[in-house]
Amino acid sequence: MPRELPTHLWVSALLRRANLGGAFATIVHRGDADRGDVLIKVMRARGEADLYAPAFNPEGPTEFEQLAADGEAVVDLIIARRRASDRDLWVVEIEDSQGRTFLTEAVRGRSDP
Repeated sequence: MPRELPTHLWVSALLRRANLGGAFATIVHRGDADRGDVLIKVMRARGEADLYAPAFNPEGPTEFEQLAADGEAVVDLIIARRRASDRDLWVVEIEDSQGRTFLTEAVRGRSDP
């Protein structure tokens, strides 16, 4: 997420875009209000899930990358590992049958919605 915005504002905007787009979005875990990183879990049909995180890009605008596209259990395991090592981490879950992220940032490793 853009570092010029506090994380809580960025997350609020993401939730609003998702809800206005007809999806259900919620905060699963709140991290540091100003500087926490964000994981975005997108639930699709039949227990399929995608996981996105900010990609390292020191010279340009923030980008996200797809970390996993698998069953919900695999994605939840990755989230649990990341939360164990980063107490400032935010986790946002979006339920959308089309698998949309509602990110305004570029997403690496994904060509669909």
